[in-house]
Amino acid sequence: MTPKPAKSRNFVAYYRVSTDRQGRSGLGLEAQQAAVRQYVHGHGQLAAEYTEIETGKRSDRPNLTKALAHARRQGATLVIAKLDRLARNMAFTATLMESGADFVACDIPNANRLTIHILAAVAEDEARRISERTKAALEAYKARGGLLGANHPKCREISRAAAKKGGPVGAAQVAEQARKSYADILPIMQQLRDAGQSLRQIAAYLNESGHVTRMGRDWNPTQVKRVLDRRNR
Repeated sequence: MTPKPAKSRNFVAYYRVSTDRQGRSGLGLEAQQAAVRQYVHGHGQLAAEYTEIETGKRSDRPNLTKALAHARRQGATLVIAKLDRLARNMAFTATLMESGADFVACDIPNANRLTIHILAAVAEDEARRISERTKAALEAYKARGGLLGANHPKCREISRAAAKKGGPVGAAQVAEQARKSYADILPIMQQLRDAGQSLRQIAAYLNESGHVTRMGRDWNPTQVKRVLDRRNR
């Protein structure tokens, strides 16, 4: 019996350069691209590439969100050139952990999501130590007669109006998670809508392009409308 050929893996590449100048010149970017493409050549095929241009001051990574959304929906693996530049960044670690996407680094191929778990555990331990130091400082403050919480003169009860805000805030968080899941295709959908395409036509385009919903299903007009409505809120 002839064995079946191994299924080819799809990869979504994520590159990072520190400044806009580096992004335009290709400084550092070309080396990352070469490393990624060399790795992917022997393991599968490159489905998409995303490049993040950072200034060093921003913590949000919109293109990482897009890359993870793309990889998660397509069942692809996120691939980066070097782990050391990204794994120590808490924004990258937290985003990757929450995404649930598969992950590989070209310089350390065996460093997968388990490695990220370890890095997150180290960060969590440090957070715990900070919490313990803070708690000890507060206890010392109370021992000196300091007032905390409801005992503090400036403390006030939360009004009913303020408490009711919890519901809308929770709904807003759910909507934000949905927006992140489709961050890579939202601009395309909006452009098609602005060009006069119907919801059905947009759904057909997404299906023909190989895009699926978060649940791995084909697009339909209703789903397209929901995603577009969330973007416009």
